[in-house]
Amino acid sequence: MKSDRIQLAHGSGGKLSHDLVQEIILPAFANEALSELHDGAKITVQGARLAFTTDSYVVKPLFFPGGDIGKLAVCGTVNDLAMTGALPLYLSAGFIIEEGFLFADLSRIVQSMRAAAEEAGVMIVTGDTKVVEKGAVDGIYLNTAGIGMLMEGTDISPTRVRPGQDILLSGCIGDHGVAVMAGRHNMVLPHTIASDCAPLNGLVKEMLTAVPQIAVLRDPTRGGLATTLNEIAQQAGVGILVEETAIPVRPEVAAVCEMMGFDPLYLANEGKMLIFIDPPYSARLLEIMQGHPYGQEARIIGRVTTAPAGQVGLKTVIGGVRLLDMLVGDQLPRIC
Repeated sequence: MKSDRIQLAHGSGGKLSHDLVQEIILPAFANEALSELHDGAKITVQGARLAFTTDSYVVKPLFFPGGDIGKLAVCGTVNDLAMTGALPLYLSAGFIIEEGFLFADLSRIVQSMRAAAEEAGVMIVTGDTKVVEKGAVDGIYLNTAGIGMLMEGTDISPTRVRPGQDILLSGCIGDHGVAVMAGRHNMVLPHTIASDCAPLNGLVKEMLTAVPQIAVLRDPTRGGLATTLNEIAQQAGVGILVEETAIPVRPEVAAVCEMMGFDPLYLANEGKMLIFIDPPYSARLLEIMQGHPYGQEARIIGRVTTAPAGQVGLKTVIGGVRLLDMLVGDQLPRIC
């Protein structure tokens, strides 16, 4: 740690976040369930195989095209459970509210959470509410935790990633990051640009029911696609090569990124996932994904390689290979 104080970039999901976890948090709490560093912990209680996860949401602004902090909190926790191969069941909801916050906005957020939970088929069964002095919180922060049952016959783990596997992406990237940026700066953008925030557990259930051989599922949220691929490459000790022409980005999102100096490969997504699978199963998996509303744009974007271990390469349009490193700074803080 090069500084003696927390910086905003420590919450980016990139290198500084990684350093914070590795150097301060993991040594204090090290255990087998935590050490896998997946989107949720896999635990066994009296023979029942469970997944457990928690997350906090500080997105700014609270309301943005395609969603709000309430929908984001429910979908984010549901998706983290789904990425472990679990069927999400129950959620908690914790509210930290600034004095003076509008009742109308709180009601809108709560109703959004209710609607997202209904779509995902989960129940919010416990929670907590705290109110702090004006200025101590930027409106409202949410914390959600979730528990689910791991699907039988599945084993989702970075340790199962190996050279030769295909890498699938469920759809276009960068939508959420651009939508939040537009809301934050009151930008008028095409109506087609909206957050991709959505619960993916229904799609994941269909995928794992038909193709339980899936090695890894991961949703590329903070730090985006490039950072998530780096995390998996480092955890599995493999190389990764993805094709620039195969990665779907909406033209209008690409145009905004070019104008604002953002790289869509590092922008957060809230309704997309990466899948690592052996090639014989890829065609069947794509068929299932493309038949679901949240996977219609799914495609193969690359493959796992033997070397260089722990690194991610991007085969560019002109045929060269560009190294995709983990996000260092923060393109857009408070994105979720």
